[in-house]
Amino acid sequence: MVWTAVVCRAVVRSRFGDSWAQTPGPSRSPNFGISTEIIFLRPARYGYYHRGEINFDSDAIVLLSFGSIPNLKTLGTRNLIFARNASVIIIGAGVTGIIAARTLAQRGVSDFLIVEGREEIGGRLQDIQFGTNSVTLELGANWIHGTQEGEGPANPIWLLAQNCQLDTRNVEYDLTTYDYSGPVDFTDELLNFAGAFENQEDMSARTGLSLSKWRPHTPQERAVEYLLFDQEYSQTPDESSWFASAWGSNYTYDATQGGFGGGIAMSVDQRGFKTFLSTEAETFLRPDQILYNSVVKQIEYTNLGVEVQLNSGEALFADHVLVTVSLGVLQNDEVTFVPELPSWKEDAIHAMTMGIYTKIFFQFSRKFWFDTAAALYADHERGRYPVWQSLDHIEFLPNSGILMVTVTNDFSERIESMTDEEVREEVLSIMRIMFPEADIPAPLAFFFPRWSQNPLFRGSYSNWPVSFSTERQNALRAPVDRKVWFAGEATSRKYFGYLHGAYFEGQKAGLAIAECVQGGCNTSDHYGEPDQIIM
Repeated sequence: MVWTAVVCRAVVRSRFGDSWAQTPGPSRSPNFGISTEIIFLRPARYGYYHRGEINFDSDAIVLLSFGSIPNLKTLGTRNLIFARNASVIIIGAGVTGIIAARTLAQRGVSDFLIVEGREEIGGRLQDIQFGTNSVTLELGANWIHGTQEGEGPANPIWLLAQNCQLDTRNVEYDLTTYDYSGPVDFTDELLNFAGAFENQEDMSARTGLSLSKWRPHTPQERAVEYLLFDQEYSQTPDESSWFASAWGSNYTYDATQGGFGGGIAMSVDQRGFKTFLSTEAETFLRPDQILYNSVVKQIEYTNLGVEVQLNSGEALFADHVLVTVSLGVLQNDEVTFVPELPSWKEDAIHAMTMGIYTKIFFQFSRKFWFDTAAALYADHERGRYPVWQSLDHIEFLPNSGILMVTVTNDFSERIESMTDEEVREEVLSIMRIMFPEADIPAPLAFFFPRWSQNPLFRGSYSNWPVSFSTERQNALRAPVDRKVWFAGEATSRKYFGYLHGAYFEGQKAGLAIAECVQGGCNTSDHYGEPDQIIM
């Protein structure tokens, strides 16, 4: 490793003689307000001038940045002190990142920096102004799954929503059903599916359902299965773990299992669902503690700290980094690691799966569809535009003229490969089947997000496949060298795929990193701690 010296300004912590050679070069390091010029080191591979190897014999010098630092003895120094941008860098300002930052602040660690790729807080909490009347619609997360039952435990997202007086509606959908021939009543099939769950050893959810006597053969049965399974987990029963699917449901909705109760609240707040998170951030976050529109491309880590490189070419330095990007971002190598992550971490990342949940929005000049809150369409092709919601409903956004249909995973990828015009015309053709007597006007507005193609997300939320073990889940959550930490909804054993899973994982990571910063750094039990709300 060849090193170069770079002139910069910093606090001098020990005797510093005049005989030190000065080599000009750029520096990102801050001016500490003291005019003494000193030298710091950086590898020549970063493009600075090389003037030969440098040997030091001082008791201490200040290094303002570093690459892959070799053994300290080879530098001839006994006490290197690193100035850095922050003690902790948090990548991502979604639920996990913001709650981790809040937890650090609560534990007395205010020296953190959040790096966010977009222009605002929220992560996958995103909305748009849609249609002729600019209605705020949620592209991603929209619901609080499990609110609170009586005096039982409250979902932390529900508490945050109440704190900012978020406008929500209780979701109790009445349903109209259709198939390829038009309106057809097959609501009885919903009860048949609901009775299919029994305890089994872990297997695919398809096998578990089959052994529980749920074996769909008709388009109507497959549509019901889609509504009650795929719509929740973003993937099919064939792709999902039987046990983990039960965990996700029981630990969220079943109060007897420690869940929050069966209530579901849908945000219709015209400030956007993300308001609960941005409002909470305002209680502790300073403007200088977050960087917006800053996309991370590489994380380099050593036993001495981390360097986070941005697409802009800027480099940031810290003792620890918390990675809260989505599982899909990690799986697609949107962020690279130097050195490469260990094999046990890579195995865990790629063994979990990332699902896609796509909302497709239409606005029309007049309403011609069902009067219920929702509808279910059974096509010969499973997953072909099955679940519909009328936002032009007294409980949601009355007189908005907005109709929404959702698709997931493989079908989401399919429509992302099509043009907007192709998708719009295909969905309109389904409407003509569902409403054969209606005179369907041309849509005033149309939109759907392309989650899998967005390099900041590469999907909507995670799902636990049958091959994913608890050992792999522990590995997915585990830090690397106690410097590079990982957290997000995907790392939650009980609540993967849910906002409250992201909340609890951010809280746990914040607690563990705070201990490390303050000298504890015992991560052995970090993964199994109970989920408790710390407000």
